[in-house]
Amino acid sequence: MGACLRTLHAYLIRQVLASLMLTVMVFTFVLLLANALKEIIPLLVNRQLSFGVVAQAVGLLIPFVWVFALPMGMLTATLLIFGRFSADQELTAMRASGISLVSAISPILLLSVALCGLSALVNMEIGPRCRVAYTDLLFKFKVQLASAQLPEGRFIKEIPGYIFYCGENRGGELRRVMVFKLKDETNVVMTIRAPRGKVAVDARNQVIDLSLYDAKTLTFNEGKPTPGAQAELTVQVDLKPTEASAHSAAISDMTFAQLWDELHEMERRLSVPQPVGNMTKEQLQWRRLQLRVGLEELTEPVRFQMHRQAAFSFACLGFTLVGIPLGVRMHRRETNIGIVVALLLVALYYSFILVGQALDSRPEWAPHLLVWLPNFIFQAVGAVLLWRVNRGI
Repeated sequence: MGACLRTLHAYLIRQVLASLMLTVMVFTFVLLLANALKEIIPLLVNRQLSFGVVAQAVGLLIPFVWVFALPMGMLTATLLIFGRFSADQELTAMRASGISLVSAISPILLLSVALCGLSALVNMEIGPRCRVAYTDLLFKFKVQLASAQLPEGRFIKEIPGYIFYCGENRGGELRRVMVFKLKDETNVVMTIRAPRGKVAVDARNQVIDLSLYDAKTLTFNEGKPTPGAQAELTVQVDLKPTEASAHSAAISDMTFAQLWDELHEMERRLSVPQPVGNMTKEQLQWRRLQLRVGLEELTEPVRFQMHRQAAFSFACLGFTLVGIPLGVRMHRRETNIGIVVALLLVALYYSFILVGQALDSRPEWAPHLLVWLPNFIFQAVGAVLLWRVNRGI
């Protein structure tokens, strides 16, 4: 019995690992393609990106998409393997040998726990750092591309604070130039139009010097336009990132440790005030209540991201517990059926996450706890289904 069980464990582990690697590769490719279509491929088609830059960008995106590809791959692998295991009557032969389903799948459950640890590392540390590095790489390349070439016939919006347009660019000699200076990245505070100009790039100091001739300007002050004209006008654009943009990341791109520090920094800044001599007890309680409500509203997005990263890490276990009994009950060898069922279950799981994300500014709904709900549901339903299949119900 012991030798038979070890042989069965080795067989199932090989089958699941082979299917897992294949499905993770497929989902990684699909998710990479979805991310690259809107950012990388247009630059590649226009021959503005080298193969090396594309390879570096794709490499930085892989850990980010693994956040989703690992759980999806594990769910699909269990559905496919145990669907075939049941359809080929291997499950019946196993039971006839006196081996229960639970004892047979114990290595698969241990594998799912190990994948939870790997997912935690990717979700909380590697994925966010790679996403920030990818964003910085793409931003720097776009800025360099725009500053070095100022391609003709299109609006250049990659440089913060400005929108540029030139009708022709002949080796730095420009024709029909328009410059829009922005405030808060949305409001136009000044427009410049010039029939000709010249661009010079100071790569060492990361500065663009744009010289415009016979320029006509229109400056907006409190909504009132003021026209002007200059025979020669120089616009100097600083490409160096500001200190805030260089050292800060979006909340969704922070690691778990960075989110933890951000949460404690917010709580420190909005600490409850000490009693003041001219404040009554009721006034102090009211002030503390206001600060507590304000603190919850400000910190809820950070708290939500922390719980989302942690909750995603346990998705592999819930998907495994659901995928094994569903694969056995489907009793099908067809791959397409397993993939469709996997996609439906993944959509159901992530719908809870999307609802929580939509409510991350409503702390009264506790969206940071809502992201744990699909884990509890999948694990509980999976445990019940597994118990019923193990008993032949």
